[in-house]
Amino acid sequence: MNPQTPALLAEAATAATPGSGLVCSGLTKTYGGVTVVDGVDIALTPGSVVGLVGENGAGKSTTSAMIAGMVQPDAGTMTIDGEAYEPRSPGDALRAGVALIHQEIRMIPDLSVSENIFLGRLPRRRGVVDRAQIEEESRRVLRLLGSHIDPRRAVRGLSIAAQQEIEIARALTRSPRFVIFDEPSASLGESETARVFDQIDLLRADGVGIVYISHKLDEITRVADSIVCLRDGRRVAAWSTGAVAKSEIVRAMVGRDFTYGHSAPPERGAEVAIEVRDLARAGAFEGVSFTVNKGEILGVAGLIGAGRTEMVRTIAGSDRATAGEILVGGTPTTIANPAASIRAGIAMVPEDRKNQGLNLDRPGADNMTLPWEKHLARRGLVTRGVLERVARKQREFLDIRGRTDIPVRHLSGGNQQKVLLGKWLIKRPDVLILDEPTRGVDVGAKMTIYDTIRRLAAEGVAVIVVSSELEEVLGLSHRVLVMAAGRQQGILDRDQATPEAVMRLALRGHADAEIDAEN
Repeated sequence: MNPQTPALLAEAATAATPGSGLVCSGLTKTYGGVTVVDGVDIALTPGSVVGLVGENGAGKSTTSAMIAGMVQPDAGTMTIDGEAYEPRSPGDALRAGVALIHQEIRMIPDLSVSENIFLGRLPRRRGVVDRAQIEEESRRVLRLLGSHIDPRRAVRGLSIAAQQEIEIARALTRSPRFVIFDEPSASLGESETARVFDQIDLLRADGVGIVYISHKLDEITRVADSIVCLRDGRRVAAWSTGAVAKSEIVRAMVGRDFTYGHSAPPERGAEVAIEVRDLARAGAFEGVSFTVNKGEILGVAGLIGAGRTEMVRTIAGSDRATAGEILVGGTPTTIANPAASIRAGIAMVPEDRKNQGLNLDRPGADNMTLPWEKHLARRGLVTRGVLERVARKQREFLDIRGRTDIPVRHLSGGNQQKVLLGKWLIKRPDVLILDEPTRGVDVGAKMTIYDTIRRLAAEGVAVIVVSSELEEVLGLSHRVLVMAAGRQQGILDRDQATPEAVMRLALRGHADAEIDAEN
């Protein structure tokens, strides 16, 4: 631990005047004899932002759930302005002025924006919903957030960034005094995240106290007035400023010195593994052409809505191309569905692990081996011993730090992502596509995934990495393909791919993106 940490803890613990704001003391929660939060203190004053950091499984989500009334603590106290605060439900918390904005957006797609904002408390006039009132109030709050979404339109079809704005608007209509942002940028690009920061600045200026949870340390140091770090359910460090070196925060998070950065990828091979020629899918993207050599890592960058995910889904057979050609190992290949893609030697790890990649109710071992049972069968049977042996090998290769014999929903986000990656590495693909491979995972899991990507490239696998984190794309890749408005804007070699060069290409065709939340 940093030698200054005890002093910083003492300073942070006394930062709030007794009786002012939201004060949590000794919060503790135990499940099945395992203590997941142990004596955590957090003090939140009006108009301030506390950054809450820690690896997956450190206790951040449970702590925020206790503050928001979703979970009741087994020990500890909470007060607001010196008065006892003991929420038994999220409704109790909202009535007390405490709102939680979830990482996983919860919308009913076929209801209107305004109906989603006022869901569960729709005002009525003469027995029917007062649509004029909810639309007027929704428009007012959205305008405060700088959003131009029409409150009358259905949520279906809106971008994740736009839905995030609706989540924030929903919280603001409650006039909260304290707001918890749980990984608000997990599904957003850099420009959309900047919008969230602008909205937080507005709330802070209006006297709202904010807890900001994120694995992205650049965000924490940008937005926080103070930082609290949890590890293994305990508060292990705190700083009374947001101006803290990332290396110091990481050291507190993982309990050891940690190199936070990227090394150059291994030298790529000379043989082309996959070639894409003028690929298109009507209404999504067009004109995409590139090659990836064996042992090469190709990064794909661009703003949200640029067509990156649609492009790689088409290569992986999840969507059908309307034009173009794909060659694997020099041979033209028809990829009509994911099964055809896998037969051609292409595997894809999707961006949404919970809805697209994993069966949350089945163990990690089953998740990893299910697609390969025929491949693993001996005399037509797959024994439990074979499955466990294969799962153990993947667990060691990927450093999965959780049991693979329990449902994956009980694993941390980082370990879930490793299970999903392991699922597509049991039989090594020739081409591996990774869409947002480190979304919602902690720094330790990120570094393990980065090392795995480099090891696969060193083995000769061609890797395509789609990421909204520019640092990730630049750090991993031999070359970077940049997309904007559904078109390929250029391919940059590693020495050319500066943040400025990538963003210059990414902004082509997006002149109106900052004011068009519906794209």
